[in-house]
Amino acid sequence: MSVLIFIDIAEGKIKKASFEAASYGAEIAQQLGTSASAIVLGKSDELSTLGNYGISKVYNLSNESLHHFDAQVFTKLIADANETIGANVFVFSNTTTGKSIAPRLSVRLKAGLVSGAVDLPDTTNGFVVKKSVFSGKAFAHIAINSEIKIIALNPNSISVIKTEGVAEIVDLNLEIPTAKIAVQAVNKIIGDVPLSEADIVVSGGRGLKGPENWGIVTDLAKLLGAATACSRPVSDIHWRPHHEHVGQTGLAIAPNLYIAIGISGAIQHLAGVNRSKTIVVINKDPEAPFFKAADYGIVGDAFEVVPKMIDAIKKLKESV
Repeated sequence: MSVLIFIDIAEGKIKKASFEAASYGAEIAQQLGTSASAIVLGKSDELSTLGNYGISKVYNLSNESLHHFDAQVFTKLIADANETIGANVFVFSNTTTGKSIAPRLSVRLKAGLVSGAVDLPDTTNGFVVKKSVFSGKAFAHIAINSEIKIIALNPNSISVIKTEGVAEIVDLNLEIPTAKIAVQAVNKIIGDVPLSEADIVVSGGRGLKGPENWGIVTDLAKLLGAATACSRPVSDIHWRPHHEHVGQTGLAIAPNLYIAIGISGAIQHLAGVNRSKTIVVINKDPEAPFFKAADYGIVGDAFEVVPKMIDAIKKLKESV
C-alpha cells in the first residue's frame, strides 16, 4: 500500500500547503510500512527538495499546457499516472485546487474520500481519519473501507517534519487530454504575502469606521510580515477588495496568528478563521462575540491600542 501526494505549484514554486501534505503523506507511509511518492503536474526547480519531507520519488509531467490549472485534465492525468505508480493512498491539500481534484479522482478510482482531515489516520483497526465538521465546531472520525483511499488535509493542521534527503525525479510520459475550458485571461492578485499561505493575518472590520483608517491595519501587517484581511461587510461596502474577505462566504484560513481589529465576530466570520492557532481580538465592545473565541482579547479603542502595539513591536525589533 503505497502513498502518493499531489504537490501544487504556482509559477514554478511549491505551495506551503503542499509541503505540509508531503510531510503528512510521508508519516502515513511510515505508519503503513511503505514509501511516499509525489506527483507534480507542471515545471518546478524545487522538486528534489521534497526529499527533505520524506518523499522518495517525484513523478513529474512538465508541459506548458499545465501552467493553467484544469481540474478535469489534472484528475485524468493523476488517474493515468497511477496505473503505473499503483498507489493505494492519495493525499491532497484541502485547498481550492485539492477540493477540485480529490472528489473527481474519488469517483474515477471508486475511492473513499475524507476532506478536511486534521490528524494522521488511525491504522490500528482499519483506516480511520479525523476531520473537522460544522465549520470547525466539532470533529468526526470517518472510516475508509475502500481499497483506494483519498485524504484532503486541512492546511496548517499538522507540524511539518523536515529531514535530510533528495527525492528521485521520474519523468512521466502521458498524453495530455484536450482541455474543455479555454483560459482567456489571468488577473493576478498582487501582494507581499498570499492570504491563503500566510502564517500571520491582520484583519479589520467596520470598527475602523472607514477605508481612510486602514493604515493601522497595513502598518501592523507590514511590521509583522503578515497578510491583510477583512470581514464581509467591509468588502461589501468596498472599503477593501473582495479577495481579502475571510469567513464562511469568503476565504477560509488557518494562520498561526490571526489578529482581528474592530470585528464583532459574527458566526459567519468565525467559520472562516476558527482554525487559526492563536486568535487575538481588539474591540472596544466587551460584549463582542469574538471575545468568546479569542485566545487573547484587548478591550479598547483600536485607534489607541494598535498604534501602541506598532510602537512596542518597533522598539522590540530595534533592541534585538
